[in-house]
Amino acid sequence: MRSHRLRELLELLQPYWSKDPELNLPQVLQKIADEAGFDKPLADLTDEVIIYHLKMSGRGKHDPIPGVQKDYEEDFKTALLKARGIIQE
Repeated sequence: MRSHRLRELLELLQPYWSKDPELNLPQVLQKIADEAGFDKPLADLTDEVIIYHLKMSGRGKHDPIPGVQKDYEEDFKTALLKARGIIQE
């Protein structure tokens, strides 16, 4: 695991874990897995699932994914024209 990914994981995990400080790390990871609908063994839980779930916790179901939001376009036609280079940003 690269250090920036570890740093990101720890930054996201800290506020989430502080809501239930009495839990130990495996319990926190199990809680994340349960909330994310991950039904495989905890050993199969990937850092992508953890990071995605932590980024999306507290957001609405239809809110854009952080990091992808910068590329988000309300209007499909405008997005298509930008992608083709017809409209300059």
